[in-house]
Order: sequence, then structure tokens, then C-alpha cells
Amino acid sequence: DRFEEDDDDEYPMQGSQDGGYYRGDSTAGNNDEGGHSDSTEGHDEDDEIYEGEYQGIPRADSGKGSLAGGPGSITAGAQEFRDIDVSDAQRKKDKEELAQQYETILQECGHGRFQWSLYFVLGLALMADGVEIFVVGFVLPSAEKDMCLSEPNKSMLGLIVYFGMMVGAFLWGALADRIGRRQSLLICLSINSVFSFFSSFVQGYSTFLFCRLLSGVGIGGSIPIVFSYYSEFLAQEKRGEHLSWLCMFWMIGGIYASAMAWTIIPHYGWSFQMGSAYQFHSWRVFVLVCAFPSVAAIAALNAMPESPRFYLENGKHDEGWMILKQVHDTNMRAKGHPEKVFSVTTIKTVKPEDELVDIGTDTPVWERYRQKIMSLSKQIRKNLLACFSPEYKRTTFMLMAVWFTMSFSYYGLTVWFPDMIKYIQKQEYDSRTKTFTKERVEHVTFNFTLENQIHRNGYYFNDKFLNLKMKSMVFEDSVFEECYFEDITSTNTFFKNCTFIASLFYNTDLFKYRFVDCKLANSTFLHNKEGCVLDFSDDFNNAYMIYFINFLGTLAVLPGNIVSALLMDKIGRLRMLAGSSIISCVSCFFLMFGNSESGMIALLCLFGGISIASWNALDVVTVELTTAFGFLNALCKLAAVLGISIFQSFVGITKALPILFAAGALAAGSFLATKLPETRGQVLQ
Repeated sequence: DRFEEDDDDEYPMQGSQDGGYYRGDSTAGNNDEGGHSDSTEGHDEDDEIYEGEYQGIPRADSGKGSLAGGPGSITAGAQEFRDIDVSDAQRKKDKEELAQQYETILQECGHGRFQWSLYFVLGLALMADGVEIFVVGFVLPSAEKDMCLSEPNKSMLGLIVYFGMMVGAFLWGALADRIGRRQSLLICLSINSVFSFFSSFVQGYSTFLFCRLLSGVGIGGSIPIVFSYYSEFLAQEKRGEHLSWLCMFWMIGGIYASAMAWTIIPHYGWSFQMGSAYQFHSWRVFVLVCAFPSVAAIAALNAMPESPRFYLENGKHDEGWMILKQVHDTNMRAKGHPEKVFSVTTIKTVKPEDELVDIGTDTPVWERYRQKIMSLSKQIRKNLLACFSPEYKRTTFMLMAVWFTMSFSYYGLTVWFPDMIKYIQKQEYDSRTKTFTKERVEHVTFNFTLENQIHRNGYYFNDKFLNLKMKSMVFEDSVFEECYFEDITSTNTFFKNCTFIASLFYNTDLFKYRFVDCKLANSTFLHNKEGCVLDFSDDFNNAYMIYFINFLGTLAVLPGNIVSALLMDKIGRLRMLAGSSIISCVSCFFLMFGNSESGMIALLCLFGGISIASWNALDVVTVELTTAFGFLNALCKLAAVLGISIFQSFVGITKALPILFAAGALAAGSFLATKLPETRGQVLQ
């Protein structure tokens, strides 16, 4: 009724000068343009049947006349679109008209079953991104021993995912504007699934690093695509709230990763090996399980349509109209109104940029593909440069600054928290270290666990070390003469500047790197164990703490997510963004008082629960202000790498500087956020 009566003045009937967008009454169906198949079949004004008529698809608004939808024909010379500047201006005008019309169409389609179905499908993709962030951190305590990783290698493994996600966000965010939201999301999730699967089986450090890098490249595009994709099915009064609800799946991904790590990794019986060359431990099972959300998202996404907004902005009127009709009919049937008819007959479309260049029919196939690739790269570059045009430059730089400051502080602190807790644990463990100096031990058999000891300037003659574990043992400036080592497993054990004379090592895991500046005279190694030995029982408590901390940290986000979703459209995006950033800044200073494990965990939960509202508001603002979501998300990952690297360097040195850095960045971000334009109630451009 609204479109038939109330909106008659705003949207003219078919046959008006503007071409008309809606079917006002029965006369619209009898008009030569825009009618349904039952009223137009067989009497097209050009005496040709429109190819979409039999499916009930109305004729595109820009199929005839000028690009603006007005009257008149296009001359032969104008059809070549040689004047690129004029064409770009026309496309911009068409996009603005489409944005206004599209918002009204979404109002008619309503919000219901279709959006909720898409919500859960895209939620799985966002969940896969959340899982990817935590995977390496959870497997690192086990992988570093399984692969004999040095400290630099461990750091690179922790950062490589962020590098991959940075590349992926930039690449897929740009390609989504070219090949489609759904298609891009399917490709990036597939890349993530494939290389996550491979990374669980590869044995070497380099290949594992490579697989995790490409896995990050794949999943890096999910966040910008998911938010853009979902927002194009949401009317403006629903957009802020439901994009905030969608953010909850990132938290669910963190909870899933924590629960799976807690359940799988400590079960060291879940492993097998083929000789000493191939080992598949439980942490690899965990890596494999973490690929499930991505695989599930791929399967579910195949049942979803492409974004109609993408089709309409690329001149595909029929495809866009059919999807919007599907959204309308699905929601109306679910609400018990199957009789309601989709009243839209003609939708503004935008000429695709490929059509602005006359390739020619006699051009070779390879040349056409080359021009397509060149056109693609030019369009990606053009889209990026458009964000820095005089009209949008200020907004783009403001968004860049807010994204960078928030990412720098958030990722830096969230990685710094567990490292500080591990440092506190290490300090407490080191305080119990026993030191032995100048001891002389002869003809003694050691067949019990040696742990957390330092032996300096000792002399060991004809001693036997049989079937034992050495954990956190250090021997310095000591002499071992005619000693026998058999069935030894070691963790964090080193011999520094020691001398071994006529000693035998049989079936041990004591490698060369455990002997620092040592001299071995007439000593023999027999059946030495290849590779590093992974003993889960040694670090189970530390691993348990890591999983537990991350589980609580992600769970603490839930209240903030709920509050932001309920208030996003009520108080506005900027108030939510700036207010949450200021409170997060204040909460940073409480870290000064966190000197215990329980205190640090509580502060982590407080910071995460507050800051999530800022992230939700920033995601919504970015979707509504710019098309450079992928570029900004790539900048986010770069800031994360810098924040993690800088904050980790202060672990064990000082707490003041990381806290001041984080608080200063959040304060700057909250100030700059107030300079952004409010987007509540704004049409999605």
C-alpha cells in the first residue's frame, strides 16, 4: 500500500521522464516498458521479446536512453565512451541515484528470514577469521619443541599470520569490488581451508611457515568482504545493530579455538609416527580441526546469492532484480504474507567500466584476457586512489589513523597480557631454582627426574644417568669423565662450557645445540633421537593457562558485544566509538596494579569487554563511509605486527611503557574518531 499510494509523488509511474522505479497501478503493467511478462509479452516496442520477460524480470532502467535513465537516444559516437572523464562523472551520478533507490527497495524487502540465514552463513566466515588469529598462539608451545624452533623462528611463526592477513585484506578487499562479494569470499575461504589442511601435515618449519602464511592470505579477506556483503542486504535502520550482532562470531571463533586447544592438544596419546621422519602429534590434530569453520562457511555460502548491489553497480540488472525479489519473497513468506508482490519494476544500473573501452570483436582471445587483467589492476588502483581524492581524502586519513591506533594498542596489549603472565610464572619458577657449586660426584646412578637446577664447576666421574627426564637443567663449567647417558629426555636443558671425556650417549635427545661451547673428547653418540622430543606433560600447566586466559578473554567480549548491538543505532556510531575508546584508555592504567596472574586475567577481561564496542562501531562506520575496507583492514594488520613486536620487547623490562603506548594510542584514536562524520541514518554509498 505504501508504494501504491503514499510514494506516488516521490517515485513517478512507469512512462514518466525518470523512467519510473515502481509499479504504481495496473496502468504500469500495460506500459511498453517495465511491465511483467504477462502484460508485455509479444509487443516490445522494438518488436523483439525481451529475453528476461518469461522469467518476470523487468527491463533495466539503463538498458535504453541515457545512463541517467532520462529520455533520448545515444549517438553512435557516444556509444564508444571515449571521453573517460565524462563517463566517470556519469557513473558517479548513477551510483548516487542507485544508492537512494536501493535503500528504498531494501525497505520494501524487509528484514527477516533471508537476512538471518545470511547472518549465520557469514558468521561462520567471520568465525574462521577469529580462529585463525589464535591457532599459532595455541600450537606454539608444542610446535616450538616438535620443530626445534629458536627464539627468532618462534617470533616469526607468531607474526606470519598477520603478514598473510595484511596481504589478503588488501587483495581480496579490492577484488570483491570487481568479481563479486560471494565469489571473492568463496575463493579466500577455500585458500584458507586448503593451506590450513596442508599445514597440519607438513613436517618442516619452512613449509609450515609457508602454509600458515598462505592460510592467512586466504582468511585475510574475510572481514572486509563479510561486512560489505552483509551490509548490502540491510536497511539503514537495521545496519548498525545487525553488523554488531555479526561481530559476535569473531568472539565465538576465539572460544571455539580455545575449547578445541584445551580438549585436543594436551591429549598426547592422539598422535602417531612413522619412524623418526614423520610425526603427527595432537597439536596437528588441533590445526586440522580449526579449518572446520572455514569449510562449513564454504558449504553454506554456496546456497547464498551474490550481492544485488554488486550486480546493479556492474550493469547486471536482471540478476540484481531477481535476488532482491528472492529476498522480498523469502521474508514475506516467513512473515505469513506470501500474497505481497514485489512492486519494483525497474532499477537503476551502472555501466560497468569494462564497457567503457571498445576492445573490438576481431581482437585475439589472449589479447582480450590481457586487457581484462590490465583493466582489473587499473580498477583496483583507481578505487584506491579514489579514496584519496580531494572529496574523500580527509575522511580516509582519519579512518586510517583510527584503525592504526586501535589496532596498535589492542593487538599489542592482548599479546602482551599472556606474555606478562608467562613472565610472572617464570619468575616464580626461577625463585625455586636450586644451585649447586663445585660438587664432586663419583660412581652414582641418577634414575630420577632432575628439574630446575643449576650446577657450576662440578666434577662427575663414572656416573650413570639412566631413563630420566631433565627439565630446566643447566650445567656450567663442569667435567663429565667416563659417564654414561641412556634414555634421556630433556626440556630447556643446556650444558655450557663443559668437558666430556670418554662418555657415551645412548638413545638420548641431547643434540649439539644443547652443548654450548663444550669439548667432547673420545665421546660417542649412539641411536640419538632425531628431532625434538615433545613432552606435553612438562608444559601442560602453562598450556592450560594460555587456553584458559584466551577463553576468558574472548568470553568477556560478550557483554560489550550485546551492549554495542543494542545501542549502536540509538546513540550513534561516533559516540559509541569515541566513548568506548576513552573508557578503554582509562582501563589501561589499571594494568599498573596487576602483579598477579588473577589480577592480569581480570584486567584482560575488562579491557576486552570495553574495547569490543569500539571495534564494532569502527566496522560499521567504515562500511558506511568508504569502499576501502580491505585497505584499512590491511593497515590494521600492519599496526598489529608493529604493536606486538614493540610490546613484546618490553616483557620483563617495564610495564609502564607498553601501558603508556597503548593509552596514548587509544586517546589519539578517540579524539580523531570525533572528527569523523556521523553515519547513523545515512544511505549506504
